[in-house]
Amino acid sequence: MVDTEKLRAAFPDTTVFKDPNIVAIFKAASIPSFMRDWILKRKAESDGRIHDAEALRKYIYEIIPRREDLLDLQTVARSEGRTKKFLAKIEIQFSSRSDEYTFAIPELGLGHAETLIEDYVWDRIKDDVVRTAGGWGLVQLGYRSPDSENPRGCFTLLEYKNFCPYTIDLEAYREARSQFNTEEWIDVVLGAIDYNPAGYEDWVQKHTILTRLLPFIEPRLNLVELAPKGTGKSYLFGQVGKYGWLVSGGTLTRTKMFGDINGKSPGLIASNDFVALDEIQSIKFPDPSEMQGGLKAYMESGEITVGKSRIVGGAGVILLGNILQSDMDESKDMFQRLPEVFHESALLDRFHGFIRGRDIPRMSENLKINGWALNTEYFSEIMHLLRQPAETMIYRHVVTKLVDYPREADTRDTEAVLRLCTGYLKLLFPHVTEPDKIDKGEFKRYCLRPAVQMRTVIRQQLQKIDPLEYGGKNLAAYTLRDVPQ
Repeated sequence: MVDTEKLRAAFPDTTVFKDPNIVAIFKAASIPSFMRDWILKRKAESDGRIHDAEALRKYIYEIIPRREDLLDLQTVARSEGRTKKFLAKIEIQFSSRSDEYTFAIPELGLGHAETLIEDYVWDRIKDDVVRTAGGWGLVQLGYRSPDSENPRGCFTLLEYKNFCPYTIDLEAYREARSQFNTEEWIDVVLGAIDYNPAGYEDWVQKHTILTRLLPFIEPRLNLVELAPKGTGKSYLFGQVGKYGWLVSGGTLTRTKMFGDINGKSPGLIASNDFVALDEIQSIKFPDPSEMQGGLKAYMESGEITVGKSRIVGGAGVILLGNILQSDMDESKDMFQRLPEVFHESALLDRFHGFIRGRDIPRMSENLKINGWALNTEYFSEIMHLLRQPAETMIYRHVVTKLVDYPREADTRDTEAVLRLCTGYLKLLFPHVTEPDKIDKGEFKRYCLRPAVQMRTVIRQQLQKIDPLEYGGKNLAAYTLRDVPQ
């Protein structure tokens, strides 16, 4: 367990008290963890706790409207010209037909057909929304009445401020990490994403849960996770941070994934840190061959040409599916239940690693954090900043100095292992920026060996799917170099 005094001393401004009873209030209101901790930080009393649960409920319902509040908001916008500011997740898109930017607030049921972002507002807010095509922010609605020039009445976006309450100092974060040993730090990170370290049987279970965070912290990391139901896949990828996108079932088009043919509306891969396809067995692809080709191109190089537009993205692609515990057998074809799109070996080869869901316990009450922990919003911002090219270069340099492999090693295998190791290094050893600053035994245990194991499963599945191309081709030996200490 984490020493509470040590944690609060290392992170004096970015810890919160996570009480399961209070957390349940946010869960009932469908509020993501990063948003919850932002509110907790502002409403908690001097001891870090929320003592007036009813006042908290009232504040939540005032600041984050629900679908049933839409008519009230529309009425106020129309009659008074503007609403009060509130927190919401918006989506932005550009229509070449009308030459206008529009927005949607899906949680409220407000769609693009009834909205508009006027040019003077767009010029003011575009820096906050262009890269992410929207996201969580502080929103204010207005209304434009129909007239001779504009026959269509519509709701307008008067204000939008991207939700980012922290100024992050990565050097201070690295210094704070250096105050903990590795086992302590693993427990700190578990608490940051709402898990109770004491609820796990061993470090393998803890480490496997944290593996899910690699796409949050490493650009263009593509993973597959098949796990039994109830292990928290949807929660982690959908609730922990605001820079990813969780697609749960339904239909996914090429335009939604990669962008429109005019290049005016960015797709999910261009505006998120990762795109997680949950309940992958139930997602429908209107044109499977088009999606397959697009994924192969993007996952290979990080870019794709749509029409005449070159679309560049940094998002990893994550496949999430349910599988019976009894079917978790790497010697068999575990991918047979995936949609037809993913039955091609050339596409599956572009996934860097496989998360072993059998090592993740089903969620239970004793796995929920109860006490002081790192603020989820702060930690999600840290992970997002560690994805920057300059940061990635630092950690990738360390990894390349530490990992050795034969010259004939497969290029995709090598890239996968090095990329996974880089993600683990950022997550578990962010204070290590030189190869001689890490214990080689710990690097092997927590970074290299798991990375090799994750890629090995992909290689084994390729051998089952396409034995003619991949049969008999095993992973090369990836070992530690002799690094001067």
